Amino acid sequence: MNTPDGYIKITYREALKQALRVSLQKDERVFLMGEDVGRYGGAFAVSKGLLGEFGPDRIMDVPLSESGFTGAGIGAALGGLRPIVELMTVNFSLLAMDQVVNNAATLLHMSGGQLNVPVVIRMSTGLGRQLAAQHSHSWEPIYAHIPGLIVLSAGTHEDARGMLPAALQSPDPVVIFESNSMLNLEAEIPANSGMVDITTAHVKREGKDISIITYGAGVYKAMDAAQILADAGMNPEVIDLRVLRPLDENAVMTSVRKTHRVLLVEEAWGSVNISAELSARIMEQAFYELDAPVQRLGGMEVPIPYPKHLEDACVPQTADIVTRIKKMLQHD
Repeated sequence: MNTPDGYIKITYREALKQALRVSLQKDERVFLMGEDVGRYGGAFAVSKGLLGEFGPDRIMDVPLSESGFTGAGIGAALGGLRPIVELMTVNFSLLAMDQVVNNAATLLHMSGGQLNVPVVIRMSTGLGRQLAAQHSHSWEPIYAHIPGLIVLSAGTHEDARGMLPAALQSPDPVVIFESNSMLNLEAEIPANSGMVDITTAHVKREGKDISIITYGAGVYKAMDAAQILADAGMNPEVIDLRVLRPLDENAVMTSVRKTHRVLLVEEAWGSVNISAELSARIMEQAFYELDAPVQRLGGMEVPIPYPKHLEDACVPQTADIVTRIKKMLQHD
């Protein structure tokens, strides 16, 4: 199939790389720092080739010390630069939690509004193509819990390309989650797509029968499920949250009042996750709009296993979304 005029076919990995390149070209204060981002080209080849293009002062390999180089990035932001700190995986980011929680997220408040921390922290999340439990979890809910952070999830190729330039405009610390499982996924996006809005959720598909609300790797699965359901005579709406802190409550409640049924989908463990928070807010703000209880599909509460079939079984798949919605709509 030919790509439509004005569109390009691109992998999620290449969209992330283009975001980095454009950001580095537009602002000399921007630089990338992280483990193996330079000579090796990045753990997932996202920064491959950028060292030769921008040099070692702007594509900076660092020692294997997440706390150390994240702290250096926060210091650089305080000094007027625009650092992009790459933490290889969300699992490893726990080693930098002290810097993120006690410095990046708090300094504006603790300084009485005098110290902004315009640092962007990127990290991969979710299933990593059989990288096992220490490289494959989805801990977005941990970061979404922290006041002082803006937390984003790039669930589409447009967002992979456009979130970073927008995040670098923010005076506050921004965490961007990028999905491992999508790196090789191709999609068609407008050739001129650029900076995106990082304050709102996105209605990916209009519908009236049920709201599927998700983010990250769940977005394309939800869209595929919606098409299967549409072929069977149902009309689901799909919402990509995109912004996990602060949540776009208006978009969520608008959809709930329209469809009166909700399925929340995410790869993070099922307990105390984004879906749990959203479910509570829906019950508080739109209870009488519901025709049925809010339901959730989350990750199984086990460390992510290595075997491919078990890895896939640990998180919601397209078929799981379809099956659950058919039951919710009592569709035979």
